[in-house]
This record gives sequence, structure tokens and C-alpha cells, in this order.
Amino acid sequence: MAASTVEPAPGDSSAASSTPALAGDGGRLPSDWQARLRARLLPAPDHSSEADDDARAGQTPEQGGAAPGSLQPLTADAPRAMVPRLRAAAALVPIVLRPDRPTVLLTVRSRYLRQHAGQVSFPGGALESGDLDAAAAAVRETEEEVGIPAAFIEPIGYLPDHIVASGFRLTPVVALLRPGFTVTPDRSEVEEVFELPLAFALASANYRLRRQIVRGSEREFWELCYGARTIWGATARVLVSLQQRLSGAGV
Repeated sequence: MAASTVEPAPGDSSAASSTPALAGDGGRLPSDWQARLRARLLPAPDHSSEADDDARAGQTPEQGGAAPGSLQPLTADAPRAMVPRLRAAAALVPIVLRPDRPTVLLTVRSRYLRQHAGQVSFPGGALESGDLDAAAAAVRETEEEVGIPAAFIEPIGYLPDHIVASGFRLTPVVALLRPGFTVTPDRSEVEEVFELPLAFALASANYRLRRQIVRGSEREFWELCYGARTIWGATARVLVSLQQRLSGAGV
């Protein structure tokens, strides 16, 4: 596989000018955001969060009682009963410590994949027998999918599990990435790699609540548009969960 650099985040000197404006905080993160995040993340996976998925998946932000300036996390694609057999999976939520502004590294899945083709996603996949835990699986999958060595990755905590309609119980592993890596995407899985400014991902005004019919039932999902890209589904839900943790809402 040929090595390549990560696509610059729009808003940088080399990026296009069509990026949506940042909302709320003017694009600035609080100076202590790292300390806040470390303190508010789960120290270990909490699989018991599945029990509330049926109730929360259909709630609007108002019904969920979200704090002002925050978003109600939707933790399931579909009611738990629709996906009775779940396989454990993990995703890395990689925050790149860029000196000018931190970013979230994301991938666009190959259009040829059987599931979630062409969607924006975090690096991740199913746990394998050789994985010590969810964090180890997320780090391994990141190296396999985008070629970032484990030496650049510092897992710092977990977000609540998410149920994916394709049959996975997804454990998000939040990690800090030290700059200096070069991405080498596995083209059979990853079409491209890009970085989303963390401040943009954490601005609640940038999200829209959408509805669709899934297996005869109306479901709600968050959508985040960034330039020409639309982030939705499990990826948007995890970003909303991250926003909740950093804002302190519901923690």
C-alpha cells in the first residue's frame, strides 16, 4: 500500500473555503479540555448501558432532558430487540493533538464493502480472540486500516456502548494521537482519511436531528455536515456522546 498524508482539515491554509462556520464557541476549545475529557470519560467499558437503548434511541433532545448547549445521545440504530445477537466491536475515537487546533481523525469506508459502504466512520472492527480488551482491538484495527502505529496512540477512556443495526455492540475508545504519523490506508476497507476540527465536532449547533423509517418503525439519528461530507449513524452518535462528556451534560 502506498503511504499518504492525512487530508488537511478544511480551514487550514491549504484547505477549501466551503467549510461551514463554527457555532457557539467561535472555534475555540476550553484550555483545560484535555483534563475535562480525562476526568469525564468512563475508566472501563460499561456494557450495562445497553439496557437503556430502547428508551433513548427514540427520544428527541427535549425528551431526553439534555442540558442547554448539549445534545441528547442516541445510542442505537434500532431497538435492542431488532438485533438480539450482538457481536462485540470497538472503535477508536482518535483526537489528533495538532498544535494549532485538535482534530478528530475519520475514515471514509470503501464503496465496495458489504456493510456501511461509503460512510464516514471511525477506525474499528470486531474484537478478535487475540485482543486483550476493547482498547487493544481499537488500536489494532487503527493500525490495520490506516497504518498508524500504536506508539502514536494513547487511549484515555471510554464512551458508552452503542448498538449498531448490523449486529454489533460498539465500544468507543477515546484516544489522543501524537502528530508525526503517516497514514497508509488499507484500500480494501478505507477510501480516504480526513480530519475534522474537534471544536466543530463539539459545537451542538452543527448537528441536525433526522428521522427515517427502519423496519417499519420511525427512528431518529443525528447528522453533521462538514464541507461536502455528511456524518451520520453510529459515527455521529459517538461524536454526540463525546460532546456530552466534554460539556459535562448527563455525566
